[in-house]
Amino acid sequence: MTNNPDNSSNSTINGLTSQESPATKITVRKLNLYYGDNHALHNIDMDLYKNKITALIGPSGCGKSTFLRCLNRMNELINGVKVDGDVIIDGKNIYDKDVDEVSVRKRVGMVFQQPNPFPKSIYDNVSYAPLKHGIVKKGQICDELVEKSLLQAGLWDEVKDKLTQPGTSLSGGQQQRLCIARTIAVEPDVILMDEPTSALDPLSTEKIETLMLDLKEKYAIITVTHNMQQAGRVADYTAFFHMGDLIEYADTETIFINPGKKKTEDYITGRYG
Repeated sequence: MTNNPDNSSNSTINGLTSQESPATKITVRKLNLYYGDNHALHNIDMDLYKNKITALIGPSGCGKSTFLRCLNRMNELINGVKVDGDVIIDGKNIYDKDVDEVSVRKRVGMVFQQPNPFPKSIYDNVSYAPLKHGIVKKGQICDELVEKSLLQAGLWDEVKDKLTQPGTSLSGGQQQRLCIARTIAVEPDVILMDEPTSALDPLSTEKIETLMLDLKEKYAIITVTHNMQQAGRVADYTAFFHMGDLIEYADTETIFINPGKKKTEDYITGRYG
């Protein structure tokens, strides 16, 4: 099931004409995933857009995080997983045999539910991957990249005088913004977020949400959330998953105010989930 713009002049999608529809960053077609004999994702078709935030919602175990991990091939780290179908980023299927999964994970960054800074200094947390991938060398250019990344993550003013201190010495919300800085330091095309605020207090959550809105000016952002109020606040598009199926995908206002599927309406109104 998909809601994708086409090129016809009079078509509409998600309440937008095709001319108004945003540019596609990721095209997903006939995506299936199996954990051994368990068919966990069923023929997922959807487009994910540049400079937009897409929220994935649905009850626990419905396939949201599994789908998210398909977008940077992290499911391949799990024994017994099989993925069929296409995930096309900028015209290239990331599951083609000539595509290296490490290069995919550089282009498609990931922020996890629990903040997970490396057991290194704040500076080294941000500089580690750019140095490893050869994006920069040690010195002024690396220093500038660290500062730029921390600025983009809204953390620079809070840590600029303690860059040599451990990343783990920061508060939970600061650690999560450090992880975001670490992600954007390698200049990805896409940022994936798996419930990035579920472990945070309301003030830290607000800072992360504000940061997401700032970051979408440069990145496509796809986020998993159990917080439907959060989806309503930050997401341009929302996809509702249930038992491995994509039930409905539309602009967020449509999903929350005028969903096209009764199952979506039942979930949104709290009848189950």
